[in-house]
Amino acid sequence: MKSDFTRRAFLAGAAAAFSAPALANVPTPYDWGASPPRATREAFVEWMAKNRGEDPNYLGQRWDRLQQLLAHRDVWDEADIRAYLLTPRERFVGAENLDRAYEWHHLNIGFGVTITGPHTVARMTNTLAIQRGHKVLEIGTGSGYQSAYLSNLTPNVFSIEIIPPLAARTRALYDRLIGEGYSEYRVIRTRNADGYYGWEEHAPFDKVIVTCGIDHIPPPLLQQLTPNGIMVIPVGPPGAQHVIKATKETASDGRVSVVRSDIYGGAVVPFVPFTGGHQS
Repeated sequence: MKSDFTRRAFLAGAAAAFSAPALANVPTPYDWGASPPRATREAFVEWMAKNRGEDPNYLGQRWDRLQQLLAHRDVWDEADIRAYLLTPRERFVGAENLDRAYEWHHLNIGFGVTITGPHTVARMTNTLAIQRGHKVLEIGTGSGYQSAYLSNLTPNVFSIEIIPPLAARTRALYDRLIGEGYSEYRVIRTRNADGYYGWEEHAPFDKVIVTCGIDHIPPPLLQQLTPNGIMVIPVGPPGAQHVIKATKETASDGRVSVVRSDIYGGAVVPFVPFTGGHQS
């Protein structure tokens, strides 16, 4: 999620306070065909510690949160369950939030922005129905967790962040994690820019996910969406958005329409505002 662009300078010092736990390098090369066992909590933790080199404490919390995601129907597809389980959320929340990494709620990550809660990330992502090979555009890189999650679904991930120091910090985090063996993050292409206008040189995109609230669907993002592509975006007035699934449908005669549905059945889900030059 994003903050007001004008608050960047005041909050830039927050970058220095952001750090992640030092963990062992990933011992096993990434394998798209490999998935951790789900028979028991113990089996999952053991497999992940052996193959991913991650802390059993956080792995246990990740497993426990998955049970809640499943119970609330926030994740349902096997590929998305795998993506959730393989993404170490604790590496993206910041040192001050390590003990809250797998809590339900969003968490502050500096610069006036947050990392979205795991339930919302899971539901928005699963709603996109991403298939291997799809090109996915994320608007609002933020902490980097969402793109890391996406990199376990497709090797074509593009992410835009408007706040320069946050974009630089998250890119550096990806590079550090790649150095530790999280080679799947090599597929994440990042850019510091105004996400309202998308990323035209890499369009069209099969799926678009927007992680900040706006009162309309940006026309450039619709234009860069493939026929029958899907966008998930929080739409509504400040602090009172509805998370919309917008499907770009093309009729046999070539006419294009946008079919909308509310992925939370009408419930309000507040997001930090979408900012940028379109507001001028």
